[in-house]
Amino acid sequence: MVAIIDYDVGNLFSLHSSLKMVGADAVVTSDKDVISSADRIILPGVGAFGDAALKLRETGLYEVILNEASRGKKIMGICLGMQLLFKKSFEYGEHCGLGLLEGQVVSMHGRLPESLKIPHIGWNGLHFSKKSDLLKYVKENDCVYFVHSFYAENCEDSLVATTDYGREITAMVEKDNISGCQFHPEKSGLVGLSILKAFCEGG
Repeated sequence: MVAIIDYDVGNLFSLHSSLKMVGADAVVTSDKDVISSADRIILPGVGAFGDAALKLRETGLYEVILNEASRGKKIMGICLGMQLLFKKSFEYGEHCGLGLLEGQVVSMHGRLPESLKIPHIGWNGLHFSKKSDLLKYVKENDCVYFVHSFYAENCEDSLVATTDYGREITAMVEKDNISGCQFHPEKSGLVGLSILKAFCEGG
C-alpha cells in the first residue's frame, strides 16, 4: 500500500487517481499508524516551504517521515514535497527541511536568464545524470510537467535527472530509499505514470 501524506498542502486527488491507474493500492491519509503500516510513502506539496515544514511539525508527521525513512521505507517527494527532503530552503527566509538529502533549495530569481519566465511552468525534457530504477520506463528527453520557482542545488550526491531551463535544473533525485521529483508525475501523462509505476514496483 502507498500512503499519500495529507497535511493540507496540495491537490491530492490527481495523484491518488494516477496511482490507481498504475494498479497501486493507494490511500490519502494523515493517520500516523496508516503511514507507518504502508509499504511506500509519497510526500506531495505545493505552496511555500516554510508553511509546509511547519505543518509537518505541528501534525507530528515530520517525526513519522524521519522514522520511516530510517527504517528503509521507500519515500518519494513531489514538487514542494521533494524540496522538503533537503536540509534547508531559502524561500522567503531560511527554513529547515527533513534533512534526508544533502543540498539546499534556492530561488530561480537571479540564477536564470532574464528572458525566462518565473515560475517555470510547462513541459521540459529529462536529462539523465545516473541510472535509477525510477527511470526504467523513461527515455532520455521524455518530457514532464513543471510548476516551480525554487529548485534544489548542491545535491550531486542524489542527482538522477535534470532539465534545461536556462541552466540545468534539478528534476529528480534518489539516494537509497529516498527519492523525489521536482515535476508533477501525476500531471505528466504516460511518462509520469511510468515513474509512479516504477516507484511502486520492487521490494
